[in-house]
Amino acid sequence: MIDHATLVTYILIVLGFVFIPGPATLLTMARAASSGTRVGIATGAGIAAGDVIHTSMAIVGLSAVIATSALLFSIVKYAGAGFLIYLGIRAMLDKAPIKLDDGAPAISAGRALRQAVLTEVLNPKTALFFLAFLPQFVRPENGSTALQLAILGTVFVLLGLVSTVVFAVGAGRLGNLLRRHPAVVRWQGKVVGIIYCAVGVRLALQER
Repeated sequence: MIDHATLVTYILIVLGFVFIPGPATLLTMARAASSGTRVGIATGAGIAAGDVIHTSMAIVGLSAVIATSALLFSIVKYAGAGFLIYLGIRAMLDKAPIKLDDGAPAISAGRALRQAVLTEVLNPKTALFFLAFLPQFVRPENGSTALQLAILGTVFVLLGLVSTVVFAVGAGRLGNLLRRHPAVVRWQGKVVGIIYCAVGVRLALQER
């Protein structure tokens, strides 16, 4: 079982990820703004379902790596650290404008759900993120690696779902704020980038 200190640290970092607007949040807000709150919530649920699939794949692959090979664990660790630092630098430098198009055609909640699941499952960055992020909170002395990964993945998915629902419900006001104040988006990118880089450095320094 994961020790309390590790779990609290993990939850705090994940909260920073999911409640600072990122691609999943912005997609949810765009859907809610154009097609209504119900469609926005369906989009968030689809993203969460996609993350469940990524978590399951990460559990299968990482459990074997962490349990059997110090070399492979080191390769995964340093590759993951490099990937997170790369994402952090990209997030800090990215100046792409946010697009929340209220004029987009409305779609059904079911279609929004299916599109969100497919988009998230086929996103290679999400798969790499799970492979890079989850291992650093696994401690062999805490018991089953697969169980620890499952708990970490479940926490991530649930907190992500809560955040997208919150943003979907408040999409009207939040969308207007982000359209009027693009600096909010630029600053959130910098904050997310700093978090990614910090987690990447922590992962690189972690012992097996």
